[in-house]
Amino acid sequence: MDRSIIHVDMDAFYAAIEQRDNPSLRGKPVVVGGSNPHSRGVVSTASYEARAYGIRSAMPLKQAYLRCPHAVFLPVNMTKYKEVSAQIHRIFRRYTSLIEPLSLDEAFLDVTGADAGALGREIKDRIKKEVGLTASVGVSHNKFLAKLASDMEKPDGFTVIPREHVEAFLAPLPVNRIWGVGPRTQEYLNELGIFTIGDLQRLDRAFLVKTFGKWGDELYLLARGIDDRPVKPSRKPKSLGEEVTFPRDVEEPEKLKASLAEFARTLGQRLKKRGLAGRTVTLKIRYHDFVTITRSLTFPDPTDQPEELYRRALLLLKKVELDRRKIRLIGLAVSNFLYPGEPYQLSLW
Repeated sequence: MDRSIIHVDMDAFYAAIEQRDNPSLRGKPVVVGGSNPHSRGVVSTASYEARAYGIRSAMPLKQAYLRCPHAVFLPVNMTKYKEVSAQIHRIFRRYTSLIEPLSLDEAFLDVTGADAGALGREIKDRIKKEVGLTASVGVSHNKFLAKLASDMEKPDGFTVIPREHVEAFLAPLPVNRIWGVGPRTQEYLNELGIFTIGDLQRLDRAFLVKTFGKWGDELYLLARGIDDRPVKPSRKPKSLGEEVTFPRDVEEPEKLKASLAEFARTLGQRLKKRGLAGRTVTLKIRYHDFVTITRSLTFPDPTDQPEELYRRALLLLKKVELDRRKIRLIGLAVSNFLYPGEPYQLSLW
């Protein structure tokens, strides 16, 4: 039996919630990320009115202000956003238990055996009626196509991609609409004369594998709308991280170490709460000129202990040539988890 997959993607989620709760903000450019646009923060979400000025997620607030000085800048209210997300997921559970959340504002739903188009439209209408927000919904027979469909008519979109029209539907789209094709891959594909998914469809599978390795095989399949991944209701986190953007650029090692100590304490608490322990620790540094580097180490023994996480973070910090360069941001992440119930052999050392 063919799968029936729905992808629900909320429109400008954080900003839309703020506009819903404060009618005076409706129709205005709203930027969620910090109430002070001259701070060192970044944009979490921008309303569609703000996006018209070129404001995007992860953009520095200062840059967003330069593009739209009359925008309304608001702090992130994560508690409220999580509550709204939970309300939306309660709607999902009326239709299926096979729900794979990707973030607070988007999820895949497997409704195989039902009329996915009708259910997708009903879910969209219920979110609008009960939550007061718009969602863009995509429907197809696999995850890749459903997610692609949800992005076709944003905001407040609804798109169905039927199996019999897949290759024709994909052909005129730019090649970067394929998952995993970022700017560098797109640039290389463009150099090969590949600008659309249709161009990719005309290439031989063996050529793609020879050129891109295993990824070439995935390109061949995705260009034809082939994606066999199931919806996984219990998604395990791949990593947990903490980071901070300093109010002023930092060059003193002691200040960096203090931040890492706080990250290690917080991450230790988060790991214990989830029953996790991690083997890989990653340090992230962003310099004053926005050049960003990461350094990682993988250890044989997983840990959730703050003191050990801090020790490992300091080992990574030693691998970074501070060179008296001013640092704008520092972050620490833990990954490569040992999950509860998984077998584990202790290191001899």
